[in-house]
Amino acid sequence: MCKKFKCFLLIFALLLFIPSISANAETEKVVIGGEAFGLKLYCKGVMIINFEFFDYNGTNVCPGKSSGLQISDIITEVNGNKVTDNESVERIIRKSNGNPINLKVLRNKDNFDITVCPKLKDNKYYCVGMWIRDSCAGIGTISYYDKTNMTYAALGHGICDIDTGNIVKPSTGETLNACISGISKSSNNNIGSLNGYFTDEVIGTITDNNDFGIYGNAINIPQGKEEYEVADYSEIKEGKATLFTTLNGTNPQKYEIEICRILNYDENSNRNFIVKITDKRLLNKTGGIVQGMSGSPIVQNGKFVGAITHVFVESCNQGYGIFAKNMVSKTTPPALTSRVHINILSIYSVEL
Repeated sequence: MCKKFKCFLLIFALLLFIPSISANAETEKVVIGGEAFGLKLYCKGVMIINFEFFDYNGTNVCPGKSSGLQISDIITEVNGNKVTDNESVERIIRKSNGNPINLKVLRNKDNFDITVCPKLKDNKYYCVGMWIRDSCAGIGTISYYDKTNMTYAALGHGICDIDTGNIVKPSTGETLNACISGISKSSNNNIGSLNGYFTDEVIGTITDNNDFGIYGNAINIPQGKEEYEVADYSEIKEGKATLFTTLNGTNPQKYEIEICRILNYDENSNRNFIVKITDKRLLNKTGGIVQGMSGSPIVQNGKFVGAITHVFVESCNQGYGIFAKNMVSKTTPPALTSRVHINILSIYSVEL
């Protein structure tokens, strides 16, 4: 039975790219996607997304911040026990009776220990003045499948936390087929979204979330779909192209677009060219590019050339695209400094 899912906005941004899996660099052909997918992503522990001061005996305090914790820190252990969900951390703090709590924290690539002393808030419960998050879920678009390695890639950019702007480091995750049941149309300065629900059919596991998208091992690859050769940089031209995306149900459709400008041939970028939606059917349904279309593959002259990654807020019928070769490359680029915003996810957080 399908589980209905209401889509909410999450900002996806770019940080350090450390790929753990992608299509083989020697792979010449991939099966392009265009299918909407549902995503469930679980953090490596719980991430601190904000601090909050509260009154304790007439003084504003925030034990979490005072202990040396920082926003974007990931708590992996509490009192020597591994934690993966908000509820278990909340329960330990509420029952602490104000006794010191030992935390193991991951900050960037460093692990260290911090002790925090909860304080009684409103004479009701013990608190450390932090908001944490353990997971996110939502809808995006599959870019391609690699039948040789049984892998897939999607989105064309990484998923970052809406509050911290930092990339979500997954410990586990999975992708499922999604059914699009409605569209909130875009207009200039008001970007819409694809709305839908997850089905029970699993696409695969999530092994990496990096600057170039979501990558994972595929369990099911759609049958009967055509394979396309991945275009070399020199083969991508300004002019007409075809976009594959899902606007209703589960089956991708073809829509006309135009690659209006090649910006760069930088293998470290996910904003290599500008696209413009020209298909009247697509414009009538969506108003332009909407959140959830990130990762929609683009074909030109019979080859897979790239995928949509961003929308121009002030001109919603246009956006950026990433070269397909950048998505399938195993080359590790340096850290990206720009940050971008698009796509839809819901977020689960709790106050401590």
